[in-house]
Amino acid sequence: MPSPEARADEIVAGLSAAGFTPRLQHHADRISIETKVPSSVSAESWQRLLTLLMTSDGFGLDTTASGTTARAAVRKETPATIRLVRGHGHQP
Repeated sequence: MPSPEARADEIVAGLSAAGFTPRLQHHADRISIETKVPSSVSAESWQRLLTLLMTSDGFGLDTTASGTTARAAVRKETPATIRLVRGHGHQP
């Protein structure tokens, strides 16, 4: 599985290729990606945006009077690692 940084970079590259202007931020537990969604976005760009968002660990769309923002998050720890650290799951 690619590293969290590689996954976030793939999302950013895909958004840029689809005509969006993503911003990336590193946090202690995750990498967040945010981009404004233009009011006149093509159906193809919407599809690409949604496809890329679904590759993240969590995502959302916020719509306000000033426009729509798409957000995605990639956890820095894998879910399996989190379960093992917390005492859940199985170790090989």
